[in-house]
Amino acid sequence: MNRKAVFFDADGTLCDMEKGVPQSTKEALKKLRENGHDAWLCTGRSRAFVSWYLEELPFTGMISACGATIEKDGERLFNKEMPPEVAKKSVEILRRYGLVPVMEGADFMYYDKDEYNTDVNWYTDLITESLGSKWRPIRGNEDCMRINKISAKMIKGCDAEAACRKLSEYYDIIRHESGSGIAGTTIELVPRGFNKAVGISAVCRLFDIPWEDTIVFGDSNNDLAMFEYAAVKVAMGNGSEKIKALADHITQDMFHYGIRNGLEYLKLI
Repeated sequence: MNRKAVFFDADGTLCDMEKGVPQSTKEALKKLRENGHDAWLCTGRSRAFVSWYLEELPFTGMISACGATIEKDGERLFNKEMPPEVAKKSVEILRRYGLVPVMEGADFMYYDKDEYNTDVNWYTDLITESLGSKWRPIRGNEDCMRINKISAKMIKGCDAEAACRKLSEYYDIIRHESGSGIAGTTIELVPRGFNKAVGISAVCRLFDIPWEDTIVFGDSNNDLAMFEYAAVKVAMGNGSEKIKALADHITQDMFHYGIRNGLEYLKLI
């Protein structure tokens, strides 16, 4: 079989914010690499928030921040950052319309703990714990934030539509389906023209990977671009309806051997 390049989303596909990576997934990725195929992380998380339980997996390389950052063998090959003045303006607009800004960069994530707390998302403390020294407050860093993207948290009474209209000059907007796991109350703001497909396409050009050898696994709406791009698409059993509609195959969820079963179905392991 030709060497395949398999691109995996993180949350809801490879890992759970609270439970980490299932053992069956770890074993499947190890076997995938042993069989001569490439395994790329392709996540909406910024590089700063690629947690230890993802870093210990045997990836060929990582695409993070929805295509804004690319690295291989620990070397950062590309990193699209928003101008600091745009990051500052973005915070002001999001707060004006009642949303909570979580500013995501390759080296640091920025949010104010009195604003972004477990009342907003139950997993906030898990993010802070995972980040460790990579957390920075927005307060005091308003003029020097280095970010790739934003996760805007919707709370009761916010005007998300107005905020998105104001910010659409700078960002492409990714909406998630209500109730779709941890992303249901989040609007992702990604630099205009960037998405996971752009990241995968860049990797394919850099490393001479034929399009027909690309395979993606994903579950949420920030995976839509890569599902529209890749040759073979595998949706997780917990995936959004839009993702499932684009899939060539629907596997089980991660806790019911979804990654292992999907790779076996494709005869990659």
